[in-house]
Amino acid sequence: MAAQNDYSLGPVPKSERKGFIALSLVMLGLTFFSASMWTGGTLGTGLSYDDFFYAVLLGNLILGIYTAFLGYIGTKTGLSTHLLARYSFGTKGSYIPSILLGGTQVGWFGVGVAMFALPVQKALLGEMGVVLDVNTIIVIAGLLMTVTVYFGISALMVLSFVAVPAIAILGGYSVYLAVNDLGGITEMQKIVPAVDKKIDFNTALALVIGSFISAGTLTADFVRFGRKPMAAVAITLIAFFIGNSLMFIFGAAGAAATGFADISDVMMTQGLLIPAIIVLGLNIWTTNDNALYASGLGFSNVTGIDSKKLAMINGVIGTVFALWLYNNFVGWLSFLSAAIPPIGGVLIADYFLIHRGKYAEFAKAEFETIRWQALIAVAAGIAAGQLLPGVVPVNAVIGGAIAYFVCCKVMASKSINATKKSDA
Repeated sequence: MAAQNDYSLGPVPKSERKGFIALSLVMLGLTFFSASMWTGGTLGTGLSYDDFFYAVLLGNLILGIYTAFLGYIGTKTGLSTHLLARYSFGTKGSYIPSILLGGTQVGWFGVGVAMFALPVQKALLGEMGVVLDVNTIIVIAGLLMTVTVYFGISALMVLSFVAVPAIAILGGYSVYLAVNDLGGITEMQKIVPAVDKKIDFNTALALVIGSFISAGTLTADFVRFGRKPMAAVAITLIAFFIGNSLMFIFGAAGAAATGFADISDVMMTQGLLIPAIIVLGLNIWTTNDNALYASGLGFSNVTGIDSKKLAMINGVIGTVFALWLYNNFVGWLSFLSAAIPPIGGVLIADYFLIHRGKYAEFAKAEFETIRWQALIAVAAGIAAGQLLPGVVPVNAVIGGAIAYFVCCKVMASKSINATKKSDA
């Protein structure tokens, strides 16, 4: 039974910790996502060759550093993002980040299912003459993705073990074909973005970081199963600096050669229909299962219900509303995502600056009900992201962390491990 326990309401015991390779594949499965390829295609047509690589590598390095802090905390404590939030936000205060993070992940799950179903329907009709209702594809794909998440972190490992190498190989082959079509790397370097598509470097950097900072804030949910904190740092750097960068490169090369930002459209244009469906399916499946898994942990913190049951319910909800979410909710999800980076800033500041890496044992800790310092800091972080010059998500994280540190020093506050009994 322990192997199927997701420890949604307590720390992962040392006996259940996983190895470096297994968790690396899980995190790569999270970052191997079609949306990053699409963004890569946009950047590839809007930036010069050198600026593209500067933006992608710098942006993903920043993402890697941000998630490395959270990964270190998660492995050190064995706690999910939502349980960690109890130390900084309080017991009931932690409901706010849990609902925000969990709800956003359910929304992106539904969007991901539709992102798979729509191009597959188009491909089957256009290339094979097969007429298949998009809702049928959504139901099949959504339920399959939902079923696998029932098996928790173990299923994520198995799925990622298959998906990550397949995506890397097929995506790499697509890039090889794209470069050949363009006449080699030298010819690719000569491509100049059209005036109407040109992107400012700071905007490009914000797109790279913003593409995954929301999911990156949930890093602790996955690497809390790690054995060594410094190994978790390496895992997150590999996933975001290397893995996410590869997704941008796949998208950019394909866009340069075919005019399509979506890797599935690129591969179809290259005559790789079946590989395109496989890549698209595995690509979205791994990220979607991570999203459902994280959403279950979030709502479990609020309700006390087993995270697996909640993840399954969330999968059904995401599947039912997939098309509606795809057509109406992307903008709203992007708006919600603006509130997420400061949460990570608060978690990092609380652990490293306020409590200096020392949290009381979770089972014995007593938490405040609500810590207003954290809520004020999140609001300040959102404001910093929107109002200050620079890169929005970076400003939001740093603004939230600084505001939290200042609030804790200025406002009368009880100690971290609290003096008031938890209500949960």
